[in-house]
Amino acid sequence: MAEETTKKEVRHHQEKVGIVTSTKMQKTIVVEVHRRVQHPTYKRYITKRAKFMAHDEHGKAHEGDMVRIVETRPLSKNKRWSLKEVLRAATTGV
Repeated sequence: MAEETTKKEVRHHQEKVGIVTSTKMQKTIVVEVHRRVQHPTYKRYITKRAKFMAHDEHGKAHEGDMVRIVETRPLSKNKRWSLKEVLRAATTGV
């Protein structure tokens, strides 16, 4: 009589922090992520950037906000990320 333990598999999804650059689509935001890497030959640090399309179901994020996005299943042709939280709201220059 062996007891079966129902162990739920925990998946660790990749997370990234970036700035929202576009909110012109419905339920989709474009997030730009910067990272600093060392050049393999010259040993200087270079800032590289990448843009990710993320799903924003409730429209919480606005342009200029700093957000955290998390990896998810493919939602469309280019969308593989979803909005987890808004870390810092953009300052509106009035």
